Amino acid sequence: MVGPSTYPTQITISNAIGIVQDHAPKGSHEQVSLADALGRTLSQNLESLVDHPSTENSAMDGYACYEADTKHASKESPVFLEVIGEVPAGRSFTGALSRGQAIRIYTGGTVPAGADAILPIEYTQGVERQVAALQPATPRHIRPRAQDLIRGNTYLTAGTVMDSASIGLTAAMGHSIVNVVRQPRVGILATGDEVITPGRPLNPGQVYNANAFSISAMVHMAGGIPINLASVTDNKIALQTAIENASSYDLLITSGGVSMGRYDLVRDLLIEDGVVHFWKVAMQPGGPVMFGNWGNIPIIGLPGNPVSSMVVFLLLGRAFISSFLQCSEKIPYYCLQTARAGQDFRASTSKETFHRVRLSSTPNGTTAYTTGNQSSGVLRSMVEADGLAVLKAGSVVSEGDVLSIIPLRPYIG
Repeated sequence: MVGPSTYPTQITISNAIGIVQDHAPKGSHEQVSLADALGRTLSQNLESLVDHPSTENSAMDGYACYEADTKHASKESPVFLEVIGEVPAGRSFTGALSRGQAIRIYTGGTVPAGADAILPIEYTQGVERQVAALQPATPRHIRPRAQDLIRGNTYLTAGTVMDSASIGLTAAMGHSIVNVVRQPRVGILATGDEVITPGRPLNPGQVYNANAFSISAMVHMAGGIPINLASVTDNKIALQTAIENASSYDLLITSGGVSMGRYDLVRDLLIEDGVVHFWKVAMQPGGPVMFGNWGNIPIIGLPGNPVSSMVVFLLLGRAFISSFLQCSEKIPYYCLQTARAGQDFRASTSKETFHRVRLSSTPNGTTAYTTGNQSSGVLRSMVEADGLAVLKAGSVVSEGDVLSIIPLRPYIG
């Protein structure tokens, strides 16, 4: 680890992400029921315990028969077959089918021995114990055994974040319990004399503690367990006590106190008595971010401005949690979409710039427009924005040019 006098500063966002990921511990493993697996990250590969389907079955309601028996069937010249039984879903027919016979079958029913085709119900007419085929039966409506899953094959790998589809697949494979990575416990600590809990009256110069709530929600969406801590005033001893009381957490996220001011006490504490991995990233908004350790607890020091706080967490906080969870999904900075610029965009001369944009679908594709005022204090812009346009330092993107976009909705709700 680098010492207080040698920590890097004004580094690129890609370097900052790499440092955060390198210093993020790897979470231990635990087991959860499939009912509790939504959003959890698999820690082991999952193999199917069964073939699916376990037998040849019908994809249609209709009749199982021999294809050759109905080869010349039509509405004008129907073919009559003797109906000798039925097969509901999940059941099988104990006998065997002979030429000229048919068995009523329902979707999911096991195809009886001898049958090689299915005649859909809509192309038949029933006549007592006979069925009239009004067109040829086809083998296309027979699902082969193990069409979906083959026993012993791996279909979900470690690092997969469990969504509705993967949970359904896991159930189909026969698993009721899965091995996942333990969720990181993330303390969230707002700092500053001016920060007030919502619901209380504000005095001049005070602000409500929006950061604690927005970052808590983002931690939850990233797969962590947020713990909102009581905010601390601009008092060095109180701040140090609060940090030490959070030593059991996997990560502490502070808000405010990392810039250049006299009362930026998070910065002072880490520089003087902690370990600083970096301070300041060449990005806008969110440049004065700090990452380090106090004892064994990693600390990401977010800027106090609410937009800066959210953007830095999106790019760095989420990278930490993703590494802890050993997640195989790409982190937001490397998960880009493209859109056409609906107007000119200009980056900071020295910092990679993340411009809040609205996205609009047009006949020519997706077009990006600014949300307006890009001040890091305009929190409503994060509600109005669909994405962050990524602009390299010093770049100008003209109207009609291609923009790289980090989509926001998957990460902020």
